[in-house]
Amino acid sequence: MGIVTSTEMFKNAYAGGYAIGAFNVNNMEIIQGITEAAAEVHAPLILQVSAGARKYAKHVYLMKLIEAAIEDTGLPICVHLDHGESFEVCKSCIDGGFTSVMIDGSKHSFEENITLTKQVVEYAHGMGVVVEGELGRLAGIEDNINVSAEDSSYTRPEEVEEFVTKTGVDSLAIAIGTSHGAFKFKPGQKPQLRFDILAEVEKRLPGFPIVLHGASSVIPKYVDIINANGGHMPDAIGIPEDMLRQAARMAVCKINIDSDLRLAMTAGIRQHFTEHPEHFDPRQYLAPGRDNIKELVKDKLVNVLGCDGKA
Repeated sequence: MGIVTSTEMFKNAYAGGYAIGAFNVNNMEIIQGITEAAAEVHAPLILQVSAGARKYAKHVYLMKLIEAAIEDTGLPICVHLDHGESFEVCKSCIDGGFTSVMIDGSKHSFEENITLTKQVVEYAHGMGVVVEGELGRLAGIEDNINVSAEDSSYTRPEEVEEFVTKTGVDSLAIAIGTSHGAFKFKPGQKPQLRFDILAEVEKRLPGFPIVLHGASSVIPKYVDIINANGGHMPDAIGIPEDMLRQAARMAVCKINIDSDLRLAMTAGIRQHFTEHPEHFDPRQYLAPGRDNIKELVKDKLVNVLGCDGKA
């Protein structure tokens, strides 16, 4: 099994009432933890690469690591650009072997978003690559994404048909209350996803795959471990997993997870150094982080996304 597009994944996910996990990757240990978990539960995967990850690890290193993971696990894996900001960035990833790209034109006007997204779609489709567009803006900070609450906006369902028709995108990211980063909601705030918007989008785009960004749950266990071992993370509330399960049963076919991976990795490393301050071998302190990621991803695939056994 080689690198695949998300087309068949989304088709099966929509029909089956589950979602595919799209996990951001930055290094070998993260890729290993994610793919080993998916192999054990036989789940399809989307591995996402952000602009920050490409800058940190380099495109060629990440591609070779993903190719190694496919050879090791035999899984169908889609390689996706997360939040491409320009045609040039998307083209570079397409030319470099990605099978899926996101063009994020949400900061532009509706008309400019259509023009930019259509340009990417026309090039990508000519190369056999699928494209994710975005309508609405998520608040939060993650990598090069920084949108204030004041500048965020929910997706307008009355715009989705025109956008999809004019651009030709293969999937659509919408804003219904999720947000980027680990600090989504303060204690006392009640997270709430706008399922009314999702239902209206589903009604207007029957059978069309919808994407949720900023869907980490900020798992308290990992936050507690970090703080118990020298960290100073404030209390925060993520997206409740029961809401993600509900979204997966509706039109949402792809759910993005990044912050939870970072927390799991950091918790493992911090706890290891507390217990073994004498260690200086990266293999010793990175392995617990990798183990945490594997545990986290397996739980997400089985108990949240419901895509185990679907590879």
